Amino acid sequence: MFYQAIQYIKFLFKSTNQHGVHSPFVYNLVTKCFYDTANYEAYKNISAYKKQLLQDHTKITVTDLGVGSQITKQQERTISEIAKNAGTTIKRAKLLYRLSAYFNFENILELGTSLGIATHAVSLANPKSKITSIEGCPMISEFTKAIFKKHHLKNTNLITGDFNEVIKTLTPKSFDFIFFDGNHQKEATLQYFETLIETVHNNSVFIFDDIYWSKEMTEAWEIIKQHPKVTVTIDTFFWGVVFFRKEQVKEDFIIRV
Repeated sequence: MFYQAIQYIKFLFKSTNQHGVHSPFVYNLVTKCFYDTANYEAYKNISAYKKQLLQDHTKITVTDLGVGSQITKQQERTISEIAKNAGTTIKRAKLLYRLSAYFNFENILELGTSLGIATHAVSLANPKSKITSIEGCPMISEFTKAIFKKHHLKNTNLITGDFNEVIKTLTPKSFDFIFFDGNHQKEATLQYFETLIETVHNNSVFIFDDIYWSKEMTEAWEIIKQHPKVTVTIDTFFWGVVFFRKEQVKEDFIIRV
């Protein structure tokens, strides 16, 4: 937590808004998507989905395949606790919705479903998209599958298993959007990145959650930024957004969202 606090202070000094952006592609993204203040109808569904989870006191046994929670090491947790401490925030779920609609992602991969707050938001943005989401914890996966069914998420395939093993079996072999939100460890993050970079096309987007989770995660982010296939990156503090557009000059942006 101390590391994150120090990094956030640094972020506030280094970050900018749309006025510090000279790339037309990034400027449009920031003004038309990041800073879009429209109150979309889907936001009600996004809020209702999370509210339902926050009111659910069902207890389940959590198997942490990654670094685990920073809040608790208890294996038995309530759904409401997981939604509060580990689930995607409403603000970020809305941003995921806007991003998915803005880029019109069709083939989507998510590493780390958890309770499906992010998955649900992405699904609402484009019901015709095909979402593959992988969850390592069997009990969370079982619970979330039932929630998806209740909310009629027909475009989502939730797979239970180890990320590395499942990734090898995936089709399609090309993804428009990959959301890395499962294992907040440096080596694992870099391994997933190196494997999945083979699936990118010119307009693919990668988002890495919690790039300031730890010093190790920040180191992983810095390595990802330097990859020769990566052109534009945006650091929003809570996310690292990666683009592979060959027509773009290689640039790194730090944007307040």
